[in-house]
Amino acid sequence: MEAPNPSLEAWPRPRLVVSACLGFAAVRYSGELIPDKVVAALKAHVDFVPVCPEVEIGLGVPRPTVRLVRGEDGPRMVQPKTGEDLTERMRAFSRAFLSGLGEVEGFILKNRSPTCALKDAKVYAYADQGGAVGHGPGLFAQAVMAAFPLLPKEDEGRLTSARIRAQFFTRIFGLARLRRLRDLGELMAFHARYKLLLMAYSQKETRALGRLLGEARGKAFQEVLRAYEEGFLRATEKPYRLGAMADALLHAFGYFKKGLSAREKAHFLDLLLDFREERAPLEAPLALLHSWALRFGQEYIEAQALLMPYPKPLMDLKSS
Repeated sequence: MEAPNPSLEAWPRPRLVVSACLGFAAVRYSGELIPDKVVAALKAHVDFVPVCPEVEIGLGVPRPTVRLVRGEDGPRMVQPKTGEDLTERMRAFSRAFLSGLGEVEGFILKNRSPTCALKDAKVYAYADQGGAVGHGPGLFAQAVMAAFPLLPKEDEGRLTSARIRAQFFTRIFGLARLRRLRDLGELMAFHARYKLLLMAYSQKETRALGRLLGEARGKAFQEVLRAYEEGFLRATEKPYRLGAMADALLHAFGYFKKGLSAREKAHFLDLLLDFREERAPLEAPLALLHSWALRFGQEYIEAQALLMPYPKPLMDLKSS
């Protein structure tokens, strides 16, 4: 059977929750809209669910700032100007919103926000005085992490990093593809297609996924798919390491060695070294491998998600 050409296939559209202030509505406490390059680029490829938790609990725009204040059972969310404790209102909204959300592939949340920050919201000792005494997640983000522990979650600040962005895009588009599979044969084809890419992220988890599929016959497909989805997310939980990604690229290169000239081989190995030492972006060796896959009709490599793990326009994004 002819291998699918990843560049010609329609990509599934992941569904992502996003902080509404990141290019959707002027709901920041100051009344600002915050344009974001990555979010703007994603709009053509994903379905966004914008939300501003502070507006949703009835706070106006613009509004007095809120703070996370150290409490006995964890940070409380208070509004120093009014003295109001908003913690329970925010927790109630978060539970209701997330329980009614339906299936999503990930979250992009506003960094440093007392509601949406994943890890860098300031925590104060007192509501109305003194500097920050620590950092942590915002109240809405805490609820997100509790409700969806394995799903991809990033803030817009971290997505300026090429490697973190590649990891996030790989996860959301891979997950969207996974959730559209209909039977074990399609799941096995997915694994074959993603094998080199997964090896670049985690060889241990990739082997575990292989064992899962090897023992899958006779089991309910939805049960196998759920287990594979969890393994896929564990495998890609951390950004790829340069050395592991270089090894995956070298493995793909092996399919072309017999047909390449000595100069072509030397050029690729030099490029691979430049990638390992962060002098060249990942897209450079990927483009070369893709061109050779087309030149030699190597359908297995052409179909590998390693070459195009998410839509090409998103691979052309540059780090700020």
